[in-house]
Amino acid sequence: MHQDGVLLAVTDLLHDKSSAAMLTTVIDDTLKITGHTFQDLDAVAVAKGPGSFTGLRIAVSTAKGLCFAIDKPLLAVNTLEAMTQQMRPFFKENTLLCPMLDARRMEVYCAVFEAKTGQIVQATEAKIIEEDAFQDLLAKQKMVFFGDGADKCKATLGQHANAIFIDNIYPSAKTIGLLAEKRCQEGLFEDLATFEPYYLKEFVGTKKKED
Repeated sequence: MHQDGVLLAVTDLLHDKSSAAMLTTVIDDTLKITGHTFQDLDAVAVAKGPGSFTGLRIAVSTAKGLCFAIDKPLLAVNTLEAMTQQMRPFFKENTLLCPMLDARRMEVYCAVFEAKTGQIVQATEAKIIEEDAFQDLLAKQKMVFFGDGADKCKATLGQHANAIFIDNIYPSAKTIGLLAEKRCQEGLFEDLATFEPYYLKEFVGTKKKED
């Protein structure tokens, strides 16, 4: 929860599997820590994606339901942009930041940002990581890879002199809320009726093999 640029409380859960019941309980508990109620909120923020299909559906459905229930507007933040905000204080001049989220096999959801300004260099995309990935950028400057998708790219990109890998960086409500507050001040609210998660690619279902 953010107020006037100040983080009042945060709860981050790093679970492989999440549930709507767990999420609503965490939201309620976090509000209680600050001494506020749902009606004290000016808006509700959510990470819109990219990310796992199930996680995004649960998060967006919960956020929209809450907005309808308390009659508050919805704010949405790109997950990769929020991850980048975690790293910007540690990397400045002539450095690029590349958050990566696992999209299975050798594919990741990623984007590239300037560390100093936060400006986007390459837009969000689903990218298959091959030996020549990012070669034009890596040839010119240092590039920091992080997020759960970066781990599987170390073998392919890690030998490059300008490639830096940072472990254990995950999406956090801290920076999602910070960016959302800026959007709130600018009046950049979502259409509650039509808003959907930013899946980036189509869902492909799987079926367990029969014994």
